Amino acid sequence: MNIGTSLRSGYGPMEVREGARFMIERARAAADAGLDSLFIGDHHAVPVPYYQNVPMLGRLLAEWNDRPAGALFLLPLWNPVLVAEQIGTLASIARGPFILQCAIGGGEEQFRPMGTSLRERVPRFEHGLDVIRRLCAGETVDGTRIAPVPPDPLVVWIGGSAPKAIDRAARLGDAFLIGPEATPPQVRELIAQYRDSCARHGRDASRIAVRRDVHVGADRADANRVAGPILERGYRGFDRLAPVVGGPGEVVDAFAALGDDGCTDVIVRHLAEDQAEVLRSFARLADVRTALQ
Repeated sequence: MNIGTSLRSGYGPMEVREGARFMIERARAAADAGLDSLFIGDHHAVPVPYYQNVPMLGRLLAEWNDRPAGALFLLPLWNPVLVAEQIGTLASIARGPFILQCAIGGGEEQFRPMGTSLRERVPRFEHGLDVIRRLCAGETVDGTRIAPVPPDPLVVWIGGSAPKAIDRAARLGDAFLIGPEATPPQVRELIAQYRDSCARHGRDASRIAVRRDVHVGADRADANRVAGPILERGYRGFDRLAPVVGGPGEVVDAFAALGDDGCTDVIVRHLAEDQAEVLRSFARLADVRTALQ
């Protein structure tokens, strides 16, 4: 079982350098905890601080190591040549493998400002991914080449939960990424659907990642002190079974159960607001990772 992190990029109104500092400190804490991967998300047209993936990941890689790193790209919102160029540069900065996480995205409020629409997103996703892969492999596409190309083969994780999205991940991806809203029973069902789709397409289903929004306390009471009020307010509309909150032993048990269900990677994001609490939770993830290894 691998434990990675997808750092929170969006923050409430604050002095903008403070949010950027939070992300840098969290990347450093993830590296110190020995986590297995580092990711950053993608969202657009946000009226509060949301730090964009390409420049921010370039900065965070200075805090990282030679383990995998990458970014989520909502591909329908991007020109694929631009994405390939950004990946080529980021992969050249990174000391380890680069992973492209991708999804079709949602919300007319971010599609419209980016000059596209929801009805175009599936063909734009599939076409864009094909172009990105070929350019990152050093091929010429419609007379276009990029440089630098990633020094290692590009790895693609595709997220989704609807049946067509799961089938798309099985057809086109190297791994399936399950979202943070899925409860453990839903994770098991999504894995079963993905494996069935992979079997139909003659593809490998060996890499399955799930994101969990977490807080690791010193013990259960400490975890509830921090995360309890957040969950009581209806954290992101999630079912209470989806986030993982507890002491290190309880978190180990929750992650081990996901491993038993077929997940190879748990990608954590912290649900707490307080930076000091988040950094303490990162430090405890070192013990969680050691126990799972």
